[in-house]
Amino acid sequence: MANRTVLVMAAGGGARYGGLKQMEPFGPGGEAIVEYSIYDARREGFDKVVFVIRRQFEKEFRTAVGQRVEKNIDVHYGFQEDLVPALNSSLQRTKPWGTGHAVLSAADLINEPFAVINADDFYGREPFRLLGQYMETETEDSAMVGFQLQNTLSDFGAVKRGLCSVEKGLLRGVEEIEEIRQSSGIIMCVDARGNPRKLRGDEIVSMNVWAFNVKMFNDFSIAWEDFLRTQGQSESAEFYLPNVVNQFVVDGLRSCRVMETSSSWFGVTYPRDRPSVVGALSRHVQSGDYPPLLWS
Repeated sequence: MANRTVLVMAAGGGARYGGLKQMEPFGPGGEAIVEYSIYDARREGFDKVVFVIRRQFEKEFRTAVGQRVEKNIDVHYGFQEDLVPALNSSLQRTKPWGTGHAVLSAADLINEPFAVINADDFYGREPFRLLGQYMETETEDSAMVGFQLQNTLSDFGAVKRGLCSVEKGLLRGVEEIEEIRQSSGIIMCVDARGNPRKLRGDEIVSMNVWAFNVKMFNDFSIAWEDFLRTQGQSESAEFYLPNVVNQFVVDGLRSCRVMETSSSWFGVTYPRDRPSVVGALSRHVQSGDYPPLLWS
């Protein structure tokens, strides 16, 4: 039985990027970004990975990523579209149901404490060390790694982030902030009411790096049913993981520890992000953080 699992959300379509960025080669040995996350997770005691993907690109994903990774860690696959909501309507929805739905898609594959990450984000080693520390104690129902906003921005377009309210190391709420842009050292955004707002840069944000006790799947299932009752007929509404955790916290039902990191995130949101990601990975290799061929 696995000791620690990392669940990788890799079912996105990469609309703004223009392709399936979760399996595109960025490393000097042709590695996808997610391979560096798995490498770091493995170094911090994780011994199993569950990829949540879509069946339509299963073959391509196994060829591009899975075949290399499975030689070094126990690998399983969940398929997001297999968890189909029972709706009494003629709704013909093709858009994925969101990150919370992706996590629920892996419920039958996980029976141990687990982390959740995005496939197309580079987090560095420290977040996995922090997740491992949480799993050693599990003094709260869940945990998240909080990044400083200024370390999570793109040079080529706006981003959306979950702005976290933290008190005594515990999450008190998550506010979804959109259209965050940095120009000439000034960070501006649009808040939930559509108003422009200036940010400092040191605010703590969620980058979808979570850890959960396996018992949380039951809570997610209840929240999912509630979501379907209220928004199940929508063509666009999504069941977001941060929103679910936020509701648990606001209602006082569950606690979530926030572990802050000064690590710099980078990822591919826009096509113009690619050269900077390739360069950043190359610098990590040159500094000795990773071998030139990750799985050699």
